[in-house]
Amino acid sequence: MDVMDFCFISLGSAVVVYYGMKVFFFSRMLYIKLWFPLSKSFFTSMGEWAVVTGSSEGIGKAYAIELAGQGMNVVIVSRTKEKLKMVAKEISETTGQKVIVIVEDLTEENIIGEIEDKLKDLNIGVLVNNLGILPSRIPCRYLDTADLDQTITKVINCNVRVMAKMCKIILPGMEKRGKGVIVNVSSGMACVVCPLYTLYSASKVFVERFSQGLQAEYKSKGILIQAVAPFGVSTPMTGNMKADMVTLTAEDFVKTSLQYLRAGDKTYGSICHTVLGWILQSIPLQLLHSQSMQDGLTELVKKRLGE
Repeated sequence: MDVMDFCFISLGSAVVVYYGMKVFFFSRMLYIKLWFPLSKSFFTSMGEWAVVTGSSEGIGKAYAIELAGQGMNVVIVSRTKEKLKMVAKEISETTGQKVIVIVEDLTEENIIGEIEDKLKDLNIGVLVNNLGILPSRIPCRYLDTADLDQTITKVINCNVRVMAKMCKIILPGMEKRGKGVIVNVSSGMACVVCPLYTLYSASKVFVERFSQGLQAEYKSKGILIQAVAPFGVSTPMTGNMKADMVTLTAEDFVKTSLQYLRAGDKTYGSICHTVLGWILQSIPLQLLHSQSMQDGLTELVKKRLGE
């Protein structure tokens, strides 16, 4: 065997091993309860309280209700008082758990210190950073975004700054107790370069990298930190699109995503979104970024939103 043959055989073997490992890790997602089981007391063992931002509706509300159903008391945080009161009432009546309502706009610069004061005496075992906004419901080019200067500030404050600040507030207590869970809600749009959602997807890339970095830093401290990156979920932010095989209800998505907590520092939160992410990452960027694909995406979203 000459050197060239050896190189080709080695390269072929490496490719087979690489894709074999990818298939193996993907297959584990099909049997999540077998590979990554959670005990019934998993969440309550982390601490007495869960904190969920952006919890007045949609995914945040679903996380708050589900964690209360797991036996945790819940702090729900949003700027919409009436909606938060309704969520608190629903949690209290259906689960019997305690609920603390904090009505604040977390994107305001001076609010984080006040939030820290309100949370300082609580044994917080779970933090869900769900707060986030889209620059526009209908995908559009960056410069076509309405009120672009204001939108840039809102997206960065809401999707990036608040998440980092909430981790700063709650992570020290988890480190001291040697346990805790932080779930940072990213987006499936962060898995590829996503034109027409450029600002939003870029902000969610930060969420993923921040979460993965924190997990590497604090995993040895007994803290589980994960970015969860859904694609379509029927929520007010997405115009309450009709649920189907790809677009999940907030309740279904949250229930499945919590089962993936031990599946890595980033997951898509459901098997259908995992498959969709794999497919998107397999499409050549030249095709994905073509003008016809961008036009088709815009029309698809308009149709699904009924616009």
